[in-house]
Amino acid sequence: MDRRTFMAAAGVAATVSSVPALGAGGAPAKFPKGFLWGAATAAHQVEGNNVNSDCWVAEHIENSGFEEPSADAANSFELWPADLDLVRGMGLNSYRFSLEWARIEPEPGMFSIAMLNHYKAMIEGCRARHIVPVVTFNHFTTPRWFALRGGWMNDDSPDLFARFCDRAARHLSAHIGYALTLNEPNLSGVLHLVLPPGVGERLYASDKAMSEAIAKKFNVPLFLLGNGLWLPDAERVRRNMLQAHKLGRQAIKAVRGDLPVGASLAIIDDQAAGPDSKRDAMREQLYGEWLRAVRHDDFVGVQNYERTVWDAQGKVPAPAGVVRNMAGSEVYPPSLAGAVRYAHAVAGVPVMVTEHGVNSVDDRVRAQLIPPALAALKKAMDDGVPVLGYLHWSLVDNFEWNAGYKAKFGLHSVDRTTFQRTAKPSALVLGSIARKNGL
Repeated sequence: MDRRTFMAAAGVAATVSSVPALGAGGAPAKFPKGFLWGAATAAHQVEGNNVNSDCWVAEHIENSGFEEPSADAANSFELWPADLDLVRGMGLNSYRFSLEWARIEPEPGMFSIAMLNHYKAMIEGCRARHIVPVVTFNHFTTPRWFALRGGWMNDDSPDLFARFCDRAARHLSAHIGYALTLNEPNLSGVLHLVLPPGVGERLYASDKAMSEAIAKKFNVPLFLLGNGLWLPDAERVRRNMLQAHKLGRQAIKAVRGDLPVGASLAIIDDQAAGPDSKRDAMREQLYGEWLRAVRHDDFVGVQNYERTVWDAQGKVPAPAGVVRNMAGSEVYPPSLAGAVRYAHAVAGVPVMVTEHGVNSVDDRVRAQLIPPALAALKKAMDDGVPVLGYLHWSLVDNFEWNAGYKAKFGLHSVDRTTFQRTAKPSALVLGSIARKNGL
């Protein structure tokens, strides 16, 4: 961290120092011993040149719905040691990253030992730096061949995913700290319900046109992205993904029974306003079946970025004058604790915050979000909610799917030409909390 960044961080720290974060008797709020403090990434979003993936095909089709291709991304496929050094240098003790299925199984049934060894080196690199590896087996992207078979619409997809989990676990599971099967599978078929008005319809039409163009190009009946909005049969996709999670978990556990396995779910802090609020109905539609499914897991990953207030008609607009993210949504620090409380109340298993952050080019927004969000999270823990750790999204600015590189979630910026990482003031804010294991 250079002098300018340090001085900026000191200024930000001064603005958040008044956040109430005291424990019993006025003592500083301490988190439990062994609490995981970390940052998160996903393979396609940071590695670069993921040429065998479904997203790479979609990014390069004519009239693509992606703002720009992922290209080199943050070049983390090569620079993962530098990324781990950032994690350790911040004072964090965990790192969440994903295996890239398309690299490991570029053709059906053909598993690359070289790619498995690549991720094995990352896992061992974490352990050498005293970092707990939290590994997601599938973070949205799927192999091109899988998408050309219809993706999660294919009723063979759960077995294909379980085969991948088995092979990856046999090579990699020995030193993984926590495993996640799928990332935000609960969004499949319902993502349009949580997007701003007009955005869902636009992305739906774009995804549909893209998928149909790719299917025509490759002369297949259906091409389906792993993280697409358009689903010809959403119920079928959800059924297959629920089964994939179940079989994937079983495959991992069969290799290493003591490895904690869960799934990460996107959960908004839904709040009710007035009589006949739609909140409970929306919660059931957005999370119900998945929160019930993870009752059989060792933990549930919660990924929260905002709240939604529901009345009898639908979403209530955010109050005037509030801080907003780049998408125009309210930045509401207590939302994380609200989502965590709800997830545990329904699922009944320990929670890990596997993503939390904000899309903002103004890092002050990020730095000022972290302390009050963690103070509210600590209060939930004091009230009895078991929370294993907090992993911030994201370690570095990265490729944010359809939005390309416009979105900024990182604790570090990345020069897209040199790939130099530069710490933002928010990195010091989170790192200071992690080093003290308290607020």
